[in-house]
Amino acid sequence: MQHFQAKGRLMCVHELTSLVPYSAQHIRRLEQANQFPRRVRIGPNRVGWVREEVEQWLSNRIGGR
Repeated sequence: MQHFQAKGRLMCVHELTSLVPYSAQHIRRLEQANQFPRRVRIGPNRVGWVREEVEQWLSNRIGGR
């Protein structure tokens, strides 16, 4: 499967939760509170996250400690 390259590679929830040590439910809560990069709807039953945005979010957390 090829990923859209306009802004970066999209990650599925399994990739996301292997990179970010939070449950899918906690990630959803952070998104709703505008504290995590928003998901991209790519189909009726499919979402993804832009890897660059998630990596930047992680980098900000590491840099802010």
